[in-house]
Amino acid sequence: LDWRTAAAIDLAGRDILEAIQTSVSPRVIDCPDPHESSKPTIDAMSQDGIQLCVQMRVTVRTNLLQLIGGATESTIVARVGQGIVSAIGSCKTYREALRNPLLLSQEVLNKGLDAQTAFAIVSIDVASITVGDNIGAKLQLEQADADMRIALAKAEARRRMAVALEQEMKALTQANLSQRVLADAAVPGGIALALESGTLSVQPIDNSQDQTSGPQSCAGIHRRHPSRFSRRSASSDQGRLIEK
Repeated sequence: LDWRTAAAIDLAGRDILEAIQTSVSPRVIDCPDPHESSKPTIDAMSQDGIQLCVQMRVTVRTNLLQLIGGATESTIVARVGQGIVSAIGSCKTYREALRNPLLLSQEVLNKGLDAQTAFAIVSIDVASITVGDNIGAKLQLEQADADMRIALAKAEARRRMAVALEQEMKALTQANLSQRVLADAAVPGGIALALESGTLSVQPIDNSQDQTSGPQSCAGIHRRHPSRFSRRSASSDQGRLIEK
């Protein structure tokens, strides 16, 4: 450290004594910083959906060449937290991180997090690591609940459509019944008109044949041409022809 650099550090408002002491004797930074963060741990999730809560300790020393204009401790803490989240997220299961926490420290250290900062990272160590909640299961449960609500909404919509269709069919049935009643009411008038015009005739009933032949004899109404219509005497033994 030459005189010109020391003077520049002092003019920049930095404590030159603290900078030299930190450069000679590295200090430890807690990550996350308990004074600035409301959460005591860095929470990250592995690929199997298990949350891990980690506390890190970063050993740094002052980089006198970048002390002027370099990033402060807050940048180091933020970068370490970002690296831990990325390292845990790359683990297939949470057991990998629990089995060898050194992998997390080494992966974060290899990222060069001290670039453009006023410190040089000496080491990154895992202070504590604990298993948190099963975030993956909670997300699946919430997704299943959302899917169930969507299915219930669709089922309710189909039910209401079915009820509306049922009411429509009932109304159509009543309309058809009314048409049938009107058609039935027009039948006697049509029969009377046909009898009056001679297009229908009544066959006589032979009582003697009815007694001997049983169910084979019957009386019926059939269409006949008006010119072929014949009258018979009312005193005939074989029957009577009724004409209207």
